[in-house]
Amino acid sequence: MLTEDTRAFLARLAGREPQDESLWLEALTHGSTGQPRNYERLEFLGDRVLGLAVAEWLHELGTGDEGKLSQRLNALVSRTTCAAVARAIDLGPHMLLGKQAREDGGQDSDNILGDVMEALLGASFVEQGFDATRDIVRRLWSDAVTGQTGKSKHPKSALQEWAAGNRRKMPEYSLVERSGPDHAARFTVAVSINGVGQAEATGSSKQEAETLAAEEFLRRFG
Repeated sequence: MLTEDTRAFLARLAGREPQDESLWLEALTHGSTGQPRNYERLEFLGDRVLGLAVAEWLHELGTGDEGKLSQRLNALVSRTTCAAVARAIDLGPHMLLGKQAREDGGQDSDNILGDVMEALLGASFVEQGFDATRDIVRRLWSDAVTGQTGKSKHPKSALQEWAAGNRRKMPEYSLVERSGPDHAARFTVAVSINGVGQAEATGSSKQEAETLAAEEFLRRFG
């Protein structure tokens, strides 16, 4: 059963009271609870709905060529941005986590927050359809779309261009360490360019760690 606080949270999110309680419970439930249904299927759906809603929005704004539009789309639907949106609406306290996942900081994990945010969009799509879900995306992603998210070059692309411009070999990324449980894993990645140096960074996913390592390399050697 949804708590009174969570029902109110979902009503604010969706613009109306949740109709199918089991659907929204599924969207909020992490696999660590041991429940037979968790957010994974709805996350799969919500990811696609979010991508279409943002792609339509960027096309409507009419700025940038295909490459720049793709760059912005990837940034706006990334796990980092989804997690930032989730934190902005205080999603964490409403997620259903197992005891160990909660103790391991799952309530503030980019991975879990981002996934559950997408699952909620999936639940909205199932219950209310695309138009209503697009309205949610436009409200919650407004700051990101009108701001700078995705407008600057991705650090990994910037590092590749730096290497080419300085007649160096392409950057090489290697996983240094993976730590923590699956639901709150931490990845440390090193990036190196032969004859220049190496930088390391840690993130909640391998992709995030690679991005942060590229940023650190450019800060140090760029």
